Amino acid sequence: MNKPSKIAFAGLSSIALLAVAACGQGNDENTSGSDSKNKKKEVTLVSTTDVPQLDPTKTTDSTSIIVTNNVFEGLYRLDGDNKPTPGIAESVEVSDDKKTYTFKLRKDAKWSDGSAVTADDFIYAWKRALDPKTAAEYAYILQDLKNANKIMAGDAELDELGVKKVDDQTLEVQLEAPAPYFLGLTSFPTYLPLKQSFVEDKGDKFATSVDTMVFNGPFVLDKWQANSGWTYKKNPDYWDKASVKMDQINVKVVKEISTGVNLFESKEVDFAPITSEFVSQYEKSDDYKTRPDARINFLRFNQKNKALKNKNIRKALALGFEKQGIADVILNDGSKPANFIVAKDFTFTPDGEDFRAKYPDLQSYDADEAKKAWDAGLKELGVKTVEFSMLSRDEDAFKKVSEYLKGDLEKHLPGLTINIKQQPFKNFLDLESKGDYDISTAGWGPDYQDPMTFLDMWLTGGSFNRMEYSNKKFDDLIKGAKQEADEAKRWSDMQEAEKMLLTEDYAIAPIYQKGEAYLQRTNIDKLYRHPFGADMSFKWMEVK
Repeated sequence: MNKPSKIAFAGLSSIALLAVAACGQGNDENTSGSDSKNKKKEVTLVSTTDVPQLDPTKTTDSTSIIVTNNVFEGLYRLDGDNKPTPGIAESVEVSDDKKTYTFKLRKDAKWSDGSAVTADDFIYAWKRALDPKTAAEYAYILQDLKNANKIMAGDAELDELGVKKVDDQTLEVQLEAPAPYFLGLTSFPTYLPLKQSFVEDKGDKFATSVDTMVFNGPFVLDKWQANSGWTYKKNPDYWDKASVKMDQINVKVVKEISTGVNLFESKEVDFAPITSEFVSQYEKSDDYKTRPDARINFLRFNQKNKALKNKNIRKALALGFEKQGIADVILNDGSKPANFIVAKDFTFTPDGEDFRAKYPDLQSYDADEAKKAWDAGLKELGVKTVEFSMLSRDEDAFKKVSEYLKGDLEKHLPGLTINIKQQPFKNFLDLESKGDYDISTAGWGPDYQDPMTFLDMWLTGGSFNRMEYSNKKFDDLIKGAKQEADEAKRWSDMQEAEKMLLTEDYAIAPIYQKGEAYLQRTNIDKLYRHPFGADMSFKWMEVK
């Protein structure tokens, strides 16, 4: 038996654009921050997207992940430094081989109905995600758990999952191999606990309204109206309610950036995202801020389409548009051109070397090479023209980028016609998930701090592959890296897999690594932003 070492807790793309209003202390959402301290602490946020899904097992988008992060709590949550900090677990013992974790759960952790959160709630949630009947797209994120991959392949039963209840407040977890990112991963929605009796009682209606949900996080969801907004209220049953400073957080769905800016100017909101046309107006203001992000926006090429099955056609599309103008002119929010899928300045070796150091640029703009590939592809297909639909979202930035891509690609690739299909966020996700598109203007925010979060989604048959890409050599590299104990070899395998994906197969076309420019009043404090997992945490948020 391996001797465990005791560890005390030391102190997760996609970005939802938010605006915070009424940063003050008052029941009226337009009350300013200078009002009496005795009044209710309430803010209002504006989100450019609605909430598509609030069942933590089935959640896949960044907006829903922000909500679940604030109304549920896992074994850990991320703090202001993006480090794991106490959640439902108060301590953990890790075996010497780093493959067994024994979590001690808090005795005062409760659901919002007053019942205790126990080890059974985690076991049920994890098995539910892996159950084929649930059809959870994020089931694969549990693959570090012992036998999870066998269960997903149908070669093992759910009861063989490497998780065991020692007692109500003790949870033992076994991994297939050491996973240096595992502790932070437990804050991700798929790892959140669920109360079995409640979920099964609600059936298909679970998490479709506030009345069909029970919470264990710093906030509860008080209201939720589709296409309008939702309201958080402080959870009086939360174990650490003393740390929660806000009484209420309102969220309104507003898709137009200009509307958010107008609300900021009229002092109805105190945090507003901005895009290129507003940067010069505000860049010298104390309210203007920027932040880097690890989210990558890219084009998916659906190989169900005969023309996109052709590698030369994909190569032409990947190399046939200029990225610098998108980042500097259309967005102008700190975004940078991306010639890679694993984000820059995101993961580092123990020696401090960026994952990007070996292959900093894998897929750069090259109009001449794109034209050659295009001509070759058309000849191989025996056609002179090709027409594609381009699935996109109906928010400002996506509209502008899609229009730019259409224009640049049609200019550089004679005979190409692109028809843009703008969709509300929920519809976009549904169509992409079903593979009902030719080209998709997609985005991916990392779920945990490791290069694998950007790479294993492209495995053959993967739930987020969504475009029928398949390469056995790529699969072998990724599967090997998942089991590799030698960290240098593991990183090398992932780097070679990324190179294969982008320079041999041209399976996707990276566009830019996201940045964010926004306006924020100086009296907002501790609204923590995270580069992976949930983008925002409200637990410690204050209004000075």
